[in-house]
Amino acid sequence: MVPAVGRAGPARLTAGFEQFGRLDLWDHQQVHGDLRPMSSAELISLAEQIKLTGRGGAAFPFARKVRAVIDSAMRQEKPIVVVVNATEGEPAAWKDKVLLARAPHLILDGASLAAWALEAEEIVIGVEKDHVGHESLRRALAERRMPAPTRIVGVPHRFISGEGGALVRGINGEAHIPPGRKIRSSDSGVDGLPTLLSNAETYAQLAYAASTGPYEYAAVGTAKEPGTVLLTITANGKPSVVEAPTGVPLKEVLRMCGTGPGQGLLLGGYHGKWITAEAASRAEISRESLTEVGGTLGAGIMVPLPEDTCPLGEVERVMHYMAAESAGQCGPCRLGLPDLARTVSKLVQGGGGQAAVRAAAGVVKGRGACSHPDGTSRFALSALEVFAEDIAVHAYSEGCGRPVKGVLPLSSSPETEGTTGGVGKLVVDWTRCDGHGLCAHLVPELIRLDGNGYPAIADTPVPAWLESDARRAVDMCPGLALRLTGVTPGGKRGKTKEPKRRPSKPLR
Repeated sequence: MVPAVGRAGPARLTAGFEQFGRLDLWDHQQVHGDLRPMSSAELISLAEQIKLTGRGGAAFPFARKVRAVIDSAMRQEKPIVVVVNATEGEPAAWKDKVLLARAPHLILDGASLAAWALEAEEIVIGVEKDHVGHESLRRALAERRMPAPTRIVGVPHRFISGEGGALVRGINGEAHIPPGRKIRSSDSGVDGLPTLLSNAETYAQLAYAASTGPYEYAAVGTAKEPGTVLLTITANGKPSVVEAPTGVPLKEVLRMCGTGPGQGLLLGGYHGKWITAEAASRAEISRESLTEVGGTLGAGIMVPLPEDTCPLGEVERVMHYMAAESAGQCGPCRLGLPDLARTVSKLVQGGGGQAAVRAAAGVVKGRGACSHPDGTSRFALSALEVFAEDIAVHAYSEGCGRPVKGVLPLSSSPETEGTTGGVGKLVVDWTRCDGHGLCAHLVPELIRLDGNGYPAIADTPVPAWLESDARRAVDMCPGLALRLTGVTPGGKRGKTKEPKRRPSKPLR
């Protein structure tokens, strides 16, 4: 099921939803008209006139992407591949899934325009495996002819699977994780060919602009950011997708969804930023305005935090989730993010301090193979500013007295909704632990030794890439004190992993 859809102005990408529900090819043509191919020069000109930027979060100018792919193809004398990124791994994101489920032909129109203009060899559409919109997209492809061979590639339900490099690797049959070094897809993407890769909404916006023309497209919105944006707003535990012209007051859009900014408003998802209620009252829906108040539009995700939940506890949940969702292939993700999550946990418990969180965030910033460490640290650091009063309360009292209600969603997958993205947690039976320290040597990412030489274990789900190390630590614990308990990789509640070895002699 897809969430409810609303609009704060004229319906564009969401046109026909009320009348048809899902638009098949005939319905789509009735609403948006027939598609006319255009040359690469016409495509670039249109993208420049409407100031089209990527809607996946980075906001990179689409026309510059097209130019870069053309230049690379000419330099290498290779054909071009067009890739639609509809994976949407952000747990609180729904806008692309709504387009897939209800307006798939709008996405396919945009991809077709790019393929015609670039004489592409292939079109590839990346979606989450067996998720909302997957079947709708298959039906849409069966209803029409595409200008190039088109295939759908399913990716795992992981936060990082939608990262551009991870998606390209997955399409190429490799692991769905970012590459160890940053490679521009315009130079070497699918099968090593120059690749135009952009978000599903970006292609839908391109198709709408082609059907109406640049002047009609710019009839709504601001001069710097014309047109509309799709937003996912989660209020009272339920997501809604809203199409809004840029320049509309943020508070009005929140009011449409029956909510306000709460005690803090998360913008841009878990790689985004928190802003205060006061800042939200001054902001408009645009990248420029949200940046001015200390936030970010990102992929259009907005989650107001209600007053009856502990904000620091909510942040802590997300930090552990993000640490577990990393690829675990470079130091900042493998060691840095679990350490950052631990420092946030100490803050919740009234210990540590903001300085420790800032230091842990500083260690990972700018050092990862992808943007995951930077985005996660940005989320944590903005929380320090917005929830400073709550941090003080936790430091001088036994918490704030409010429960952690789990307002911030941790998975966009129906199979793993409500889980934390890992394969369980490591726990210690303190009646058996003698402080040998072997576990900290085997799993330093999750276990440190305290001042007395005993294990201090982060309350963090064990990431999939650390499962074998965690099980090895359980099996090798000399005192049979270590356990792996919680959820299994499939998201279901699992049994405790009991150590099978007999106790060995102490190591010291």
